[in-house]
Amino acid sequence: MARRSISILKQILPKSSDECSRFLVPSRSVTYMPRPGDGAPRAVTLLPGDGIGPLVTGAVEQVMEAMHAPVYFEKYEVHGDMKRVPEEVIDSIKKNKVCLKGGLATPMGGGVSSLNVQLRKELDLYASLVNCFNLPGLPTRHENVDIVVIRENTEGEYSGLEHEVVPGVVESLKVITKFCSERIAKYAFEYAYLNNRKKVTAVHKANIMKLADGLFLESCREVATKYPGIKYNEIIVDNCCMQLVSKPEQFDVMVTPNLYGNLVANTAAGIAGGTGVMPGGNVGADHAIFEQGASAGNVGNEKVLEQKKANPVALLLSSAMMLRHLQFPSFADRLETAVKRVISEGKYRTKDLGGTSTTQEVVAAVLAALD
Repeated sequence: MARRSISILKQILPKSSDECSRFLVPSRSVTYMPRPGDGAPRAVTLLPGDGIGPLVTGAVEQVMEAMHAPVYFEKYEVHGDMKRVPEEVIDSIKKNKVCLKGGLATPMGGGVSSLNVQLRKELDLYASLVNCFNLPGLPTRHENVDIVVIRENTEGEYSGLEHEVVPGVVESLKVITKFCSERIAKYAFEYAYLNNRKKVTAVHKANIMKLADGLFLESCREVATKYPGIKYNEIIVDNCCMQLVSKPEQFDVMVTPNLYGNLVANTAAGIAGGTGVMPGGNVGADHAIFEQGASAGNVGNEKVLEQKKANPVALLLSSAMMLRHLQFPSFADRLETAVKRVISEGKYRTKDLGGTSTTQEVVAAVLAALD
């Protein structure tokens, strides 16, 4: 009987390994529960922002409409030269709990504080997450890059506590607390655990800043003991940068204080294909803002804006992260698959990826790939 069953299975199953893999690998996510809430489309606060922001957020709006995604946007005009984020914008994000944002320009020097930092503090978006990975078909110097940089978002050098002690002498305070350090460490390990990641690397400069970065490391070590299945190691930030550009495939999940995370995420993004293709988000206990993952170039320049050749890929992939956050995984998979297909085919790419396409041409290609 057993032999007969085996022979029947051999007849039924495909013979080649390619055919077998087609049967074994699921082609899409499966959602078993109804839509969260009452089944109505979810409201999302949309901030087009400055520079190329309106161009790339417009791309997302087109794609969401074509997909019939169960979201709709409440759009507000916010610009980096404003003194504060308008109260109605904060209220909208608090109500909707989710926001999609283009880049906001931050003036250099002067008395105007960064609206990006204001949003993070006001909404307690304590974790910045940037996923830097190789896209199939996009040539880079390194292969097998798949790094998630998780950065503490509310303190450190971004605390904004600066003052002039005497003329010509400025003091800037770096604030590190045990509460925030433990919170970001737990987020990093929990992310690794839930997403089948194998290793968490803490980035620091505790050899020089022994108390501040020492407290950060101490917190990471304590949290690491609660996750015995995940490997934990530490690396000094300057060595980290050297290792990133020479052997980036050694890193998996990286957890960092505020300033180091900004530098590491942008470096990793450059290695994996550029800031124009790296998605990211800022999340807290109650709210989340999704935007281009790496901050470098997220506002673009005048020439790119005039020619309408901004790369929409990063924000499209960030909006897929947003859909997954909203518990719409099949829509997220469909969008990611379409974007990756366009990149892989290589026919429509913006200048930063070696092509000549406009933003709208890339969007049209993604829309065609959705069908």
